[in-house]
Amino acid sequence: MTAELPNLAERVSLREQVVNALRAAMISGQLEPGVVYSAPTLAARFGVSATPVREAMLDLAKDGLVEAVRNKGFRVTELSGRDLDELTELRMLIEVPTTARLAGRLDDPALARLRDLAGAIEEAAAEGDLIGYVDADREFHLTLLGHGGNRHLVDLVADLRSRARLFGLGRLSDTGRLVDSAREHLSLVDLLAAGDAAATEALARHHIQHVRGIWAGP
Repeated sequence: MTAELPNLAERVSLREQVVNALRAAMISGQLEPGVVYSAPTLAARFGVSATPVREAMLDLAKDGLVEAVRNKGFRVTELSGRDLDELTELRMLIEVPTTARLAGRLDDPALARLRDLAGAIEEAAAEGDLIGYVDADREFHLTLLGHGGNRHLVDLVADLRSRARLFGLGRLSDTGRLVDSAREHLSLVDLLAAGDAAATEALARHHIQHVRGIWAGP
């Protein structure tokens, strides 16, 4: 499958687009842990020059997502099962109660924006666009959490999400189950609009469990 840069707003620089696309490719497993990738090879894959790819990889190295390999390129770091369990636990502790508290508190423009993002997630799932799926999913959840008003919390969750690995995402896409998972986002928006905090909390918890229970594999 050929990786493509997501269609982002013009305000996002090329370097940021490459960072987001590379991060999504790592999370989805399209860039494999332990494999060394050269900047020119990735540049050809993403249809850009090597310079923004090299700069993006250096940014991702600061976050611990890749490590530089002298005269060869960059190696995607590996995560253990324990790492994934701990990342999922942290997301549960932070995201679930924050999301539940937003039930009934979002205005119509906020809900409309979330519905648009939920639609983009489902569309990417239907097309088998794993990088687009991960990118839209990230924007949906960070936009939602942003309504809580705590920018440090949003930054922390963004970092936790970046470190996760959804190794089973391709399998879900191949079997058609990714679309079912994608539809949970719209269901979550409906519950938020209805002000049902208990059901919102339950769905948010179930949704995050996919990261470890289904997507990440054994």
